[in-house]
Amino acid sequence: QVQLVESGGGLVQAGGSLRLSCAASGRSFSLDAMGWFRQSPGKERELVAAISGDGGLTTYAHSVKGRFIISKDNTRSIVYLQMNSLKPEDTAVYHCAASRRLFPQTVLTSITEVDYWGQGTQVSVSS
Repeated sequence: QVQLVESGGGLVQAGGSLRLSCAASGRSFSLDAMGWFRQSPGKERELVAAISGDGGLTTYAHSVKGRFIISKDNTRSIVYLQMNSLKPEDTAVYHCAASRRLFPQTVLTSITEVDYWGQGTQVSVSS
């Protein structure tokens, strides 16, 4: 059974940091493009950060560029999201996602490309 399990969410004050982890199991994800999406109440799910299957290419939403870092450990099928200088507007449920359709050098750019989703982890940033 293919699973993506997120961890590391929580409550933090503005300016603080959190690191999210997503552990993949059930099959090899070493060549999968992976990413983090987030969704807050009343808003659409948005792509926050993505990394190519080979780990060589990353992309970020404009709102998090310079503050968030995505990385991938292919040997352990884990993807991380280091979140620094957090702001109240970063409050959301963060979902890990994987796509097996893309070439290893390609990043996720859309929800429509996702094949697997994690259940999500809540990140809350207080002002």
